[in-house]
Amino acid sequence: MTERNRHAAAVADPDAQPLTAERLAGMKQTPRAKIIRRALGLTQEEFAGRFQIPLGTLRDWEQGAAQPDQTARAYLRAIAGDANAVKRALEAVP
Repeated sequence: MTERNRHAAAVADPDAQPLTAERLAGMKQTPRAKIIRRALGLTQEEFAGRFQIPLGTLRDWEQGAAQPDQTARAYLRAIAGDANAVKRALEAVP
């Protein structure tokens, strides 16, 4: 099968249509918190406890029921950048 034939077959499949900008904009994005948590190999409970995030809030973020605000997004970026440093900072006694 040539590349042209593969492309024609893909376009003819109603379940494999290319995404338009409109369809892409309407799709829910995978919440970043879930990606970070899974990359760290943690359960929701472990992640929430380790990084002092309310479990319900984390679940809402992961399910797309709520989006992290600007401060929470910055915190998630810090966790993604160096989770161990964030953990140490949270455990430090002032």
